[in-house]
Amino acid sequence: MVPDVFDGTNAVDQYTFDQTPQAKDKLQQHWSTYFTEADIKTLKSYGVNALRIPCGFWTWDNADTPYIQGAEQYLDKALEWARDADMLVWIDLHGHPGSQNGFDNSGREGDVDWQQGNNMDRSISVLTTIATKYGAEKYADVVAGIELVNEPINYGNNDVSKTISWAVQAYNAVRGAAANKDLQIITHDSFEPASSWFGDSKQLNAQSNFYGFALDTHLYQVFVATDSYLDQDGHISKACDWQTTALLPSQQAGLPIYAGEWTATTNACINPDGSSINGTSTQNDCKVPGCQCIVDTPTSQWSNSTKSAVRKFVEAQLSAFEAAGSGYFVWSAKGQGTWSFMQGVEEGWFPKLDGDFQHACDGVH
Repeated sequence: MVPDVFDGTNAVDQYTFDQTPQAKDKLQQHWSTYFTEADIKTLKSYGVNALRIPCGFWTWDNADTPYIQGAEQYLDKALEWARDADMLVWIDLHGHPGSQNGFDNSGREGDVDWQQGNNMDRSISVLTTIATKYGAEKYADVVAGIELVNEPINYGNNDVSKTISWAVQAYNAVRGAAANKDLQIITHDSFEPASSWFGDSKQLNAQSNFYGFALDTHLYQVFVATDSYLDQDGHISKACDWQTTALLPSQQAGLPIYAGEWTATTNACINPDGSSINGTSTQNDCKVPGCQCIVDTPTSQWSNSTKSAVRKFVEAQLSAFEAAGSGYFVWSAKGQGTWSFMQGVEEGWFPKLDGDFQHACDGVH
């Protein structure tokens, strides 16, 4: 997300970074400057009404790890700023003991040991701590949800049936610890179809007078090899199809589904006339003068044709989410290039989230 923080180190993740010299000072500088109250106000002016804030388990429990604590006070500040802006927040336990996916976003890249030893129990202990504090009535006007886990993989060392059973156990622990009974409890879908969760979600949601258990699905079109064979129109069509694939069935089953992560990024290349070629090509394959590959060209250098093509893809996703989903969170508010919502609004290739955008899926299925 912020490569500059890692400059001068060989760190590949939070686990290795926190063992480098001056790591604590660098983290304090990052925490105090990267996301500010001014950013909250800007996001509010851009139509954002909710934030999903990722946190590592070590924020509350770093025993026997090199992880550095100190982020909690900045989370508390962000909640106050969100409250003042009349925005809601999900607290997302993004990194778990042992790593739930081996991705750097879990805090530690490499082995997946979340389901080994007492790691899953430790996760529930941390979630209970979070629920006790942020599920209190004091935060009921701002903390709308707690997300149990982010992107636990469904292969290798992870048994998806164990993940689902754990999610039920974690849900009950969080529900029991939270004084706010309107708190929604969400889990990532573990890259499984929503139908894998229907049986358990039906039982959990029968316990309350609202859909207290919900699913988070991450809808990207940039990481899977087959997506690189799509031109930009293909990406748009696929996004529109989400209304009847990734999202709509959940509404019929009484299980809210949120698009908890999505982006403007595709691997397509855009010609000056607005036509596109698929992402198996590279910048050198753009034969027409002025052709630009989305991921290879800095957004500040995009032509109007490229901006228009990216914006239409974004609007297709928004159309699908508005029509069939329960809500959505862009990944991310601030980032590099196409991964920055705020930069996209400022440069014109991402609409504000105020409903005033072209419904690109009308007639597209």
